[in-house]
Amino acid sequence: MSDPAQRAAELREQLHYHNYRYYTLDDPVISDAEYDQLLAELQALEEQHPELITPDSPTQRVGAPPRTELGTVQHSLPMMSLQSLFTDDELARFDENCREAAGGGVAYLGEPKFDGLAVELVYINGVLEVAATRGDGITGEDVTENVRTIKQVPLRLRGAAPPRLEVRGEVYMRLGDFEALNQRREAAGEPLFANPRNAAAGSLRQLDSAITAQRPLAIFCYDVGLTDGLTFATQEEMLAALRGWGFPVNDLARLCEGLEGCRAYHAELGEKRDSLPYEIDGVVFKVNDRRLQEELGARSRSPRWAVAYKFPPRQATTVIERIVPSVGRTGAITPTAYLRPVRVGGVTVSRATLHNQDEIDRKDIREGDTVIIQRAGDVIPQVVKVIPEHRPPDSAPYRLPQTCPVCGTPTVREEGDAVLRCPSVDCPAQIEGRLEHYASRGALDIEGLGEKWAAILTREGLVRHVYDLYSLTKEQLVALERMGDKSAENLLAAIERTKQTTLARFLYGLGILHVGAVVAETLAQAFGDIRKLMEASLEELTQVPGIGPEIAASVHGFFRAPQNREVVERLLAAGVNPQPPAQVPASAGPGPLTGKTFVLTGTLEGFTRDQATAEITARGGKVTGSVSKKTDYVIAGADPGSKLTKAQELGVPVLDENAFRALLAESGLGTPAQPGLDL
Repeated sequence: MSDPAQRAAELREQLHYHNYRYYTLDDPVISDAEYDQLLAELQALEEQHPELITPDSPTQRVGAPPRTELGTVQHSLPMMSLQSLFTDDELARFDENCREAAGGGVAYLGEPKFDGLAVELVYINGVLEVAATRGDGITGEDVTENVRTIKQVPLRLRGAAPPRLEVRGEVYMRLGDFEALNQRREAAGEPLFANPRNAAAGSLRQLDSAITAQRPLAIFCYDVGLTDGLTFATQEEMLAALRGWGFPVNDLARLCEGLEGCRAYHAELGEKRDSLPYEIDGVVFKVNDRRLQEELGARSRSPRWAVAYKFPPRQATTVIERIVPSVGRTGAITPTAYLRPVRVGGVTVSRATLHNQDEIDRKDIREGDTVIIQRAGDVIPQVVKVIPEHRPPDSAPYRLPQTCPVCGTPTVREEGDAVLRCPSVDCPAQIEGRLEHYASRGALDIEGLGEKWAAILTREGLVRHVYDLYSLTKEQLVALERMGDKSAENLLAAIERTKQTTLARFLYGLGILHVGAVVAETLAQAFGDIRKLMEASLEELTQVPGIGPEIAASVHGFFRAPQNREVVERLLAAGVNPQPPAQVPASAGPGPLTGKTFVLTGTLEGFTRDQATAEITARGGKVTGSVSKKTDYVIAGADPGSKLTKAQELGVPVLDENAFRALLAESGLGTPAQPGLDL
């Protein structure tokens, strides 16, 4: 075991450096979770050996010294950090300490822990006078002029306020605004922000407030410092006062009774986390009774009456061991980083997508690099940034191969396309991917034919093109390992059922570049017949509402390729009979859905996605894939995604399933009642 004094010195040095990178440069080189681990190790060492505590120990401080360029502000009361908890046992110990001080049960105020930059706003006689960052907890940076540009911050308070009021909150950036900002920066050739927290911090600490004014910053307020004689009995009462003065207070704050109430609230916010329009990395629990807060007091850097119960980290640091290119069903060659396994967001991650050569070049990603990765929801993990300080001395820039890694055909990259492709339609990797896509739920929906059997049928040479499915025999299938008589019969029956399908499903199943389920439905409505679509000119395609030049060119080019036309003809000859979409009865006339644009999100109990789309289009409406100001309605089922958030931000009407059924009923046509699927 290493010498405790030496290890404590090493930890202090590392934490000072990471505080500087995080708080001063807004450019961290390790994940939050790794920082927390280092700090927890130092805290444990100092608890065991109090003689090792030094005045400049990171356990005695909050952050890093302020940047002198911005000017400094002395806080009237220290802006303390919060102790981070990671397990239920730690939360139970916190609750036990609070109950001992209270002599009984304790109520807590639970709030989301926002991932932004802490600030203090000072009001004199109801007017904003000074705004400062937390800094080191004692002295912060003067960001008054920058904070004035945040539209949510009241410059003058509503109602009666004390002569001096200090309000504390978190400046953050909404996820949609963050993505839009990075898109603008990418278009301008500027470096991208790694995450919304860095974007918010970098924007708030600009030397030119005109730059800050162009950044979409927001704020939530959650506490007070000095209030010039005004006191509050509870945290709830204090939040109500903040609302009354005009400050934005988060609506998810809730009173939690005891330990079980805290656990339930933490679990609830954990489930909501991915649907929120902003980043949170945990839950803050504060003793609601402010008199009890005073009794509990504080440690050197954190109060004893409040904690931050963290969620599993979404970012982590690891090493790219190798980069492997793979070939998809459209021939796109996608580089994948194979990582030294690491836990992120509660799961072990060993791979991350690198997208394309441009993305690799922009981030200068190389084999052997130490990188920060992140995982959001169920999205494939991505590399956020490279840490060049840890790069091996013999590293070299990575380039995708000039020949297909599967079939050896020279690769091509069309002008204006970021993707490198294998042009060979006979490439085994493409055949496997196209077969899996053709059989997928949104396409022909062949039950039992998933990734595993698509690979086996392709590898064994039984299927070289999708139309080979329809010539498979039971004898061929039962000869395959782990394919019995019954399984073979079921698969053949599932394939036979696909001969009666819709035109939209058939088009989607062909795997035409840029043609997803919604575009396929649009084309099916416009042309109604596969042969009409095959012969459509580029001009006819671009005249279809919702079909832009890029999609039109892709569809036109697909059906002009002889090998693709052969695939369609062979499928039709095999008995596949794509049916045109349902039409609005001539007697129906205009209805409540005529000319309206809908977006579907979440899971409906009584409709599949195709059924909901068919019901809308049969009544003269249109279904699109993204929410905009032109969207008339968003139909939201269970577990809706970011489309619901976007609709709420734009003020687009949102209908649940019952309201959707009522709208359909107004047309006088019936509605199906089938088991629902993800929309």
